[in-house]
Amino acid sequence: MQNIQHSTATVFLIPTFLDEQALAPLPAYIPDAVKSCSVFFVENERSARRYLKMLWKEMVIDQYEWHPIHKAEPEILNTFRARLHEGKTIGILSEAGCPGIADPGQLLTAIAHETGATVRPLVGPSSILLALMASGLNGQQFRFNGYLPVDTAGRTTAIRTLETESARNNCTQLFIETPYRNNQLLTTLLSTCRPTTRLTIAANLTGPNEYIRTLPISKWRETAPPNLHKQPTIFCLLARP
Repeated sequence: MQNIQHSTATVFLIPTFLDEQALAPLPAYIPDAVKSCSVFFVENERSARRYLKMLWKEMVIDQYEWHPIHKAEPEILNTFRARLHEGKTIGILSEAGCPGIADPGQLLTAIAHETGATVRPLVGPSSILLALMASGLNGQQFRFNGYLPVDTAGRTTAIRTLETESARNNCTQLFIETPYRNNQLLTTLLSTCRPTTRLTIAANLTGPNEYIRTLPISKWRETAPPNLHKQPTIFCLLARP
């Protein structure tokens, strides 16, 4: 029988805001978890420091150990393993929303489980779940697909495939794009999808200029589309069989 490793380390998965002006969606217990950590592995060190300082003004930033995750290269994974073996209390932060969801933090969390560390996910805003909740589309069957291809031909093929699978399985398809390419993606969606397919555009979630709307493609074509340039956006699609 394989030996099960046990570690005294604890790993907190610390959610961050989706919009810097919207701290209200963050639970009050997050600062308590932050105060118990001595090491932080973060997607972006500068913004993570600023965020934690906003939550806990008395925090002395330089008293903590900071490691940027980047793409979770072998060097950072080895450093993470070492801190786990030292029994540290570690915080993982992504750039927006919940770590481990469309985020390299998942690789660190997998290592934490391998070493028997305690993993504690904290409640916070997830743009993926908020968009699905607000979409009015199928919340029983859904799939997050991450980024679609950048080139027009590849993107068009991917959209058609997602639409076909959505109709076959009654499954809501969720996907994202780099914010400065949102308008191009929307244009391709409107020119590619069937008229009866429903599309949700959820932009700037939790922020003061939040925009969420679901319409059939036929109605979107009749409506002046929103300008999504550089606006963090989740797209949800549900096709009829």
